[in-house]
Amino acid sequence: MKKVMAGCLVLALLLTISLAPSDAWANGRFHRGGGGHFGYPYYYGYGPDYYYAPPPAVVYQQAPPAYAAAPPPPVQREVVYPHGKYVLYGDGVTQAWQWVWVPNAPASPPPPPPAR
Repeated sequence: MKKVMAGCLVLALLLTISLAPSDAWANGRFHRGGGGHFGYPYYYGYGPDYYYAPPPAVVYQQAPPAYAAAPPPPVQREVVYPHGKYVLYGDGVTQAWQWVWVPNAPASPPPPPPAR
């Protein structure tokens, strides 16, 4: 009984492998990559050779010239009034801006009255 079951199993396996559809069967015909009237003759192999164009040559464009940035306009560092002035300290990057009031020196005393 075991031999019969093993024989049936081997037969079923062989039939499954041999009857399974494959990529060689297309549109109901077996394609071998040639064969005379089915396409290309058998001595051509499995179809035409396809040649691809090489990739295009890499072209590097020259970078546009870099120009130095224009210097910022000069900063007005003093605002003068009749009784004093404001002076701006700092650069805004490494030291914060700071306005400082600087009073004018006191007026000199009036000259002494003329002697009589």
